[in-house]
Amino acid sequence: MLAVKMTITRYVSDEPQPGIVEFQMVDARGRRWTFVEKTAVVSAEHLDSKSIYPRPVVIAVEVVERLQDSQFGQLVWIDTDRPWGIQSVEGETRFEVLPSSLVEM
Repeated sequence: MLAVKMTITRYVSDEPQPGIVEFQMVDARGRRWTFVEKTAVVSAEHLDSKSIYPRPVVIAVEVVERLQDSQFGQLVWIDTDRPWGIQSVEGETRFEVLPSSLVEM
């Protein structure tokens, strides 16, 4: 399974349990996307307001398409909705990323 590299930027709230974190990723064009999700969905670690941020995290994704771009070289369209149902705060789930943003889980 492939995952995209992201960064947990801050702890948002204790409610609902076990808590909520904000995390971000930068797409192939340099746009920063923000996500908010339960800590248990994005990390096996116990995260709370006392944890050290920022911290790296990976989110499982589905690869939708791989393509060649004249400016950036190889690009990958990913979908964060599958398999974990994650979307950006703007409601987006499909993103164009560089292959170096992906890792095997």
